[in-house]
Amino acid sequence: MVKEVVKEALWWKPLKNKVVRCELCPRFCVILPGDRGNCGVRENRAGTLYTLVYGRPCSLALDPIEKKPFYHFMPGKQALSIATAGCNLHCANCQNWEISQAKPEEVPSLHMPPEKVVLKATKENVDIISYTYTEPTIFAEYVLDIAKLAKKAGMKNTIVSNGFINPEPLKQLCRYIDGANIDLKSISDTFYKKVCQARVQPVLDALKIMKEEGIWIEITNLIIPTLNDKETEIKKLIVWIKNNLGVDVPLHFSAFYPAYKLLELPPTSFAILKKARKLAMKAGLHYVYTGNISDEEGSTTFCPKCKKALIKRRGFYVSESNIENGKCSCGETIAGVWK
Repeated sequence: MVKEVVKEALWWKPLKNKVVRCELCPRFCVILPGDRGNCGVRENRAGTLYTLVYGRPCSLALDPIEKKPFYHFMPGKQALSIATAGCNLHCANCQNWEISQAKPEEVPSLHMPPEKVVLKATKENVDIISYTYTEPTIFAEYVLDIAKLAKKAGMKNTIVSNGFINPEPLKQLCRYIDGANIDLKSISDTFYKKVCQARVQPVLDALKIMKEEGIWIEITNLIIPTLNDKETEIKKLIVWIKNNLGVDVPLHFSAFYPAYKLLELPPTSFAILKKARKLAMKAGLHYVYTGNISDEEGSTTFCPKCKKALIKRRGFYVSESNIENGKCSCGETIAGVWK
């Protein structure tokens, strides 16, 4: 285990009697001396809030960018992917619960200050650093410092996030983040309260802020049988995306597999994923995908104008690409970040 290194947190305010209020996420945790916030990684020590995960990744790996999933962000490239312990949501279906629901002292970690992370990316010859696996919000100070250095080194930064973050820290991150895949779990507040112990509105607000800030956005919606698979709910989610983010935001409908506290539910059927994709395309979204299953059509990027197959994928890998300078051969501009 790595010796503890703590750093004063950003985005908090002192209250009376050495009590503090964390202002990083919409929980606004009021934390007594010696206690931690809901995420388990921000601790009040004698009236000062500290982050316990700065420079302490518990996971570091090279991944295809498609694994995040990003389908319109530098396809075929590798990303140095990094995470620390902890999360500010507590989803009953979490696939990475061993690290997302753990305290920093409960999982092995590395000692990697921001400079070392960027050096690692340079040595691995990758152009992208991705903050992922758990929740980048709860290690936002670490993300911010890595992203600043990465930007100077000519690299791009992406986050894979639940989007449950307050506007001010989000806007600070947006100065250095190039792309975000946001897990929009449902359009229903009831779902968020029941399954994630959270609320949906802050996520919707965050998506609108990212759009305004010019961040490339892709959205993942994990369809969980009996919980968010009703056609009416899927349609509402699609309409919200279209009306607030536009038709060019890629939407990934992903298959659920039993995990964590939802072991009794069946996996998502291929039929419901295909149906969701069809509904989104019928509503006018240009780029709609299916994930966590083998589906050639659902993993292919088509030109919205001439319908030509532009990027074909096998699993997390690009098998064919016919986009040149961000355009189809018919002249249509394909939304995305291509270089």
